[in-house]
Amino acid sequence: MKFVERVAPISVYTSGKGSSAAGLTASVLRDPTTGEFQLEGGAMVLADGGVVCIDEFDKMRAQDRVAIHEAMEQQTISIAKAGITTILNSRTSVLAAANPVFGRYDDLKHAAEQIDFQSTILSRFDCIFIVRDVREDAVDKAIASHVVNLHMYAKKEDENSDYSVDELRKYITYAKMKYFPRLSEEAGHMLQDLYVSDRMASKEQKIAKRSTGIPVTVRQLEAIIRLSEAIARLHLATVVMPAHVEEAHRIFRISTLHAAQSGMSAKTIESPIELMPMIRKIEEGIKRRVAIGTKISYPKLQQEMMQRFENQRAIDFVSPFSKLILYRRSST
Repeated sequence: MKFVERVAPISVYTSGKGSSAAGLTASVLRDPTTGEFQLEGGAMVLADGGVVCIDEFDKMRAQDRVAIHEAMEQQTISIAKAGITTILNSRTSVLAAANPVFGRYDDLKHAAEQIDFQSTILSRFDCIFIVRDVREDAVDKAIASHVVNLHMYAKKEDENSDYSVDELRKYITYAKMKYFPRLSEEAGHMLQDLYVSDRMASKEQKIAKRSTGIPVTVRQLEAIIRLSEAIARLHLATVVMPAHVEEAHRIFRISTLHAAQSGMSAKTIESPIELMPMIRKIEEGIKRRVAIGTKISYPKLQQEMMQRFENQRAIDFVSPFSKLILYRRSST
């Protein structure tokens, strides 16, 4: 988010914990000298034509979060306070970051159970990415090496990149000011077909009860159109081609649709393929540890399995199976 704030030509960075509805939209203040009321724009008004970055989005109060609904839907903010009635432009993109409900994302639960937001605000975001903290030695080593090198050699993050931050900002500014792409006829037909197929897939998932997929509505179609136009603008194209639509739909599918379908339900438990050997070992360990007719507390069993196998993620996936084994052996 800090990098986006540096790259965007117009940007405002704020924290959800310290932001109110008036601070995000607009407020009416009385002039101490003249006594007249004056209108003062908030973060979304000041970022008109750019990006507003909201960190700790989940820490905002519900009544303050509702205030940005109109700004994200209509790109305007309507004010009717102290005799002042007006409409302010807020043609801005919103980049927000939030934490799960319990502080850590649980792969055994659906995303809807861990995101404390109403569907009215989630449907207004074009893309929803779930960033997991996966424990992998190679990834952890690369991240640790990067952070240590920054402190050892005092290098900036953009020194080794092909383009500097100023060059990226100039390129984005040029693309936003000079190019306003429109949909071609082929891209329009492709968007219609993709929208119909996504609606059909969402309906089939709802009937089969395979997942708690988000409803695909016209808002999602408009999101794909905006993404297509943005991709065409990045390529300095004046017409949105089918290739741009295909890339936009791919981004939408791997972000929003994948986020809505992630997690597990009690009916459909799908363990990762790379964890299956370890899961089988843990199940065998549970069978050997718990004899038929005996009982053991679940936290104690989980602690013993963690000390033996040292793989918390595999133990989390094997937890429903261990409960079933405990129930059967204690009831026998």
